[in-house]
Formats: sequence, C-alpha cells, structure tokens
Amino acid sequence: MRTALGCAVLCCALLGCENSTNATANAGATPSVTPAASPSVTPAAPVLVTLDGAQTAPGKFDSGQAWEHLRQMVAIGPRPSGSAAIRQTRAYITRQLTSYGLKVMEQAFVAQTPKGPIEMVNLIVSMPGKRPERIMFTGHYDTKLMPNFVGASDGASSGAFLIELARVLKDQPREFTYEFVWFDGEEAVNDWVQFVDSTYGSRYYVQAAKKANALASIKAMILIDMIGDKNLTLRREEKSAKWLKDAIWGAAAKLGHSSVFMPEETNIQDDHDEFLKEGVPSVDIIDLDYPEWHNSVCCDDLTKVSARSLQVVGDVLLAALPEISKRAAAGK
Repeated sequence: MRTALGCAVLCCALLGCENSTNATANAGATPSVTPAASPSVTPAAPVLVTLDGAQTAPGKFDSGQAWEHLRQMVAIGPRPSGSAAIRQTRAYITRQLTSYGLKVMEQAFVAQTPKGPIEMVNLIVSMPGKRPERIMFTGHYDTKLMPNFVGASDGASSGAFLIELARVLKDQPREFTYEFVWFDGEEAVNDWVQFVDSTYGSRYYVQAAKKANALASIKAMILIDMIGDKNLTLRREEKSAKWLKDAIWGAAAKLGHSSVFMPEETNIQDDHDEFLKEGVPSVDIIDLDYPEWHNSVCCDDLTKVSARSLQVVGDVLLAALPEISKRAAAGK
C-alpha cells in the first residue's frame, strides 16, 4: 500500500523541483517551487455581492461572483494555450485566488503538439485537511484555437466556477485535503485525438503524479467542464465512477434539479480519462448538448450562458460533498 506524500514532497514532484532528494529530506519545508507570479497590474478587488446586491453568505456558492469571473475571462477574448491572452487569464485567476489568501502554484511544461512545442501551465491550489488524501476539483481554462472563439461556456465557465468554489471551501472544515487544478491545454491544437492532440494539462499532471507515487492519494477527481449553457443538461458520463455519479446526481434529485442532472448516460472524452486510465475514481460534469460548442459562427459568448446554471451546479456539488467524503473514506 502506498503512503500519501506530504504536501512539500508532492508539490515538488508535481511542480518540478530540481532536487527531489533534498525535497524529500526536508518534507516539512516549503517546496523550492516558485509560486504563481504576482501580476504586475493592480489587483482587482474581489466581488463581494450577489447579482441582486445582497452580501454573500458564508459557505454558500455565489453565482454572482462566478459570473463576474466568467465575464472577465470572456472580455479577454480567445484564450488558446501559449497565447498572451491565456497568460492574462492565468494572471486573473491567480489574482483572485491570492485575494482569498490562497497560494497558487504553477505546474509549467512544454507540450509537444502538431503545431510544435507550446508552453503550458496548470494552476494548482491545495487546502490541507485532516487527512493527506485528496479530493480534486478540476477544469480547464484554455479555449479552442479558432478565430473569434471566446469560450464563455467552454473554458470560462469551468475556470470561473473553480475560483468561486475555492472561495466557498477555503474556510470550511474538511476531512480530506482539497486540491483545485485549472488545466491548460484541454483543447486540441488541430483536431481532437484522445491522448494525442487533447488534454495536454491533465495528461502531464497524471504523469508527474505517477512519478511521485501520488496517484494513490487521490480518492476522487471531480471534473467541471462546459456548465454555463442557459439550457443546461448534464447527463451521467458512462465511464465515470458510479459512486461519484450516484452521490452527485442523488444530491441534485434532493434539491429538485433532476431536469438538469438527467439520468441518461453518455460517453464523453475529457480531462478525466487520463485519471480513469490510472484507476483514479473520477467524474465528468459536462454539457455537450450545446450548439455553440466550438462554433465561431453562432458564438459561445455571454448571450448563450447564464449565472443560474453556475448556481445549480455549485449548489448540487456542495450538497454532494458530504456523501462524496463519506464514500471516499469508506473506500466507496
């Protein structure tokens, strides 16, 4: 049985410390990894009110804040991997998380793509729990390389959702360590080929975790992707871990959201596949019933998405977390 690594060792292994031996010997020390650089621009003040102007309630998902993050990302424009725009997006995400007192680590790598090498960066935030084993919350923040494609649902919704979820969970008591990862390079550079031209960030993360013997410490991986659709329909991804689907879709039913979290199964290729391939219990929460998906003509823009969809997913996931933690502790 593999022992879960301490944070210093794990962060070094995943993020690329130069001397992993020294990192292991000094597991109680801060890993010799450079945190995400503080943006040179003046940090924007965090959004502190809901859409109707009310103050955010502690521990509650606030779609007003999530919507503002989504809006800010869309305003940057197309954000494909390796672009100046994705660097600006990364700075925005880092700025928001830092304003919440969270430490953001950069997992930088060079992806070999059909268009040549592209520099990519996963962003990682860890929230220690009573146990070192982890529950992961993940999504991607890049957009498809297409003219004028601003990716309001496909890229911005997951990136924005994770920022707000991190705000909500940062001060909550937790049995497991929570790890948030914003994957770069989910989109294909040319045409989607699974495990070849796609999911560069998640594949790199898993490879680094394997080298660190850290995969066994992941008890659940929850992937959020394309949840902004005004007419949100989330089907159960058939390869995803049944116990995770049962916990999430069960919580949705109790909250009266069965019309959104639908019982039908579907097969989706996404960032969770690399984790599933390595035996990590994973689930993909995604809406591909979206005409604007990778369509620069009818535009995946602000007119096609809604804050309500973000709220529904946030409420359901928070309601499902106690059951997810319980099942993870029991080995599902």
